[in-house]
Amino acid sequence: MSGKRVVVIGGGVIGLSVAYHLAEAGVEVTLLERGSLGSGASRATADVVRSYFANNAISSALGVRSLDAYRAFPARPGVDLPLRQVGYLVLFTEPEQVTAFEADLPAQHAAGVDVGLIEAEEARKLNPLIGDIPLLAAAYSPDAYISDTTAIVTAYAWAAERAGAVLRTGCPVTAVDPEAGRVRTAEGEIGADAVVCAAGAWSGSLLRSAGIDIPLTEPIEQELLTTDPLAPGTPDIPVTLHAASGLLVRLRGDRLLIGMGYPGPDRESWRREVASRVAEVYPCLGGVGLHTAVTGLRDASPDRTAFIGHRPGPPAFLYATGFSGHGLCNAPAAGELVRDLYLDLDPGMDVTALAVSPRRTG
Repeated sequence: MSGKRVVVIGGGVIGLSVAYHLAEAGVEVTLLERGSLGSGASRATADVVRSYFANNAISSALGVRSLDAYRAFPARPGVDLPLRQVGYLVLFTEPEQVTAFEADLPAQHAAGVDVGLIEAEEARKLNPLIGDIPLLAAAYSPDAYISDTTAIVTAYAWAAERAGAVLRTGCPVTAVDPEAGRVRTAEGEIGADAVVCAAGAWSGSLLRSAGIDIPLTEPIEQELLTTDPLAPGTPDIPVTLHAASGLLVRLRGDRLLIGMGYPGPDRESWRREVASRVAEVYPCLGGVGLHTAVTGLRDASPDRTAFIGHRPGPPAFLYATGFSGHGLCNAPAAGELVRDLYLDLDPGMDVTALAVSPRRTG
């Protein structure tokens, strides 16, 4: 061991990745999770891992790096992380969307993303469920996969403990004193050479208690819906986003899994809007029953890009939060970057754009 002691707050996929990468590097790690592992935003994902994030080359670069790490992840003996390649299709129905995509394309390619513009006819071949909408073109990235978030959480927990990390569940953190390197819980205080906040939707209050001014929104409830069973013979389709409405669909077994923004206080109105959009984009599914699949709280940053940064110590304070729904896609890279920032290693990319800064907090 290096003699360094680190407390990681948060037992979702981000915190577990951080714990694993630090422990693997020889750091003495204790992870504190208020509930059970993966019980926050990690329980409300669409189980999609991708690298293309429109107009967000930073998240895309993290996605490319994370996909490489997932493919190479040392899972439990005889158990591989599930990654079924399906591709990611973004439907453009307005000229401005095509223009924005073309302007963003050089940055995406520089980030290592495999994505390109395809014609409407090709998009309809990839997803035959698309109805008679005014489809102009589409973005298509083959590097998108259906995975299993629970399996990823379990794999990272296993790998972190195998590397020596201690994972404590049912242990909510009530306050952080970064100047003293102390973390307060209902069971007492824990001292450390560094504290890492990876608490997802609960990061804002913890960061404020630590005196860190970071513009996270209040916890947002995410809901994904599922349809009634579809007709036999429904074709497999890419993960498909209707850019104008934010309607995201993918097949899950014999049903569609559906997301579209956040329900807000009027959940029934939101569901009616989702049903209307489904019928518009996929008329063959008009009138299909919609049911809650999963719900969970998620964090969000103003620019939908994670905050990852380091305030040197001793004691040091680090944060990895604000993933805005990209956490599963960015988790391996986030763990690597927190490790590299803390141990003063070369992170392999410019991390200044991820830190809290006047540009991002203004």
